[in-house]
Amino acid sequence: MSTSSVSETNACWSCGSATGGAHFCPACGKIQPLPRGMDFFAFFGLPQKLWMEMGALEQKFHALSWKLHPDNFVRASEDERQLSLERSSQLNDAYRTLQDPVGRVEYLLAQAGMRKEGQTKQQAPPELLEEVFELNESLEELRGARGSQTNGDELAALKERLQEAQHGFEAKLRQVDAQLQDIAREWDAALDASAGDAERRALMERMNAILNRRSYIRNLVNNVQKELAQ
Repeated sequence: MSTSSVSETNACWSCGSATGGAHFCPACGKIQPLPRGMDFFAFFGLPQKLWMEMGALEQKFHALSWKLHPDNFVRASEDERQLSLERSSQLNDAYRTLQDPVGRVEYLLAQAGMRKEGQTKQQAPPELLEEVFELNESLEELRGARGSQTNGDELAALKERLQEAQHGFEAKLRQVDAQLQDIAREWDAALDASAGDAERRALMERMNAILNRRSYIRNLVNNVQKELAQ
């Protein structure tokens, strides 16, 4: 059995019937290779929508986990056991990604080639430049205070100022998440309306900009948390 060739044709390796990308052949019931280009949404038989009912997703996950588990293939051929391992691994990856609202958006954009590893360093959003500058100044002051003879009261005041800044950026992060939820609803509505490529691309670009802003603010919050934890 050649898993690479059958994954291109979507024909059952055992009986030759069309599988339509199903996990198991509808005709003979044999486990099938992963079809070329199958994404995490299709793995669960779902459209590329960003709002999901988590209970239904979990039920699909547990049902597929039981069917694809390697223990069910101990007496099968070596190729079938390998297919079970491959499908089970992708099942776990797909579930881990799709159960996270932000992860779903990031994955959708990655599939479209809009989010890649090693992207250029993000710049501070223009409206946050002043706050970011003040935050970096406070961080430098705190680092300098640790290496000097700064008394406890001054050190506590510096930490309190940083905590206030942290809370402010956490509030901004919640606002960004709300924006991401709103545009996720727009995306789903566009799919329901069979929107064209241009409209879908425009929505993806907006989502990408929001994710970049979210990533930048989240990194700021993480940096403050690390400094305060020292």
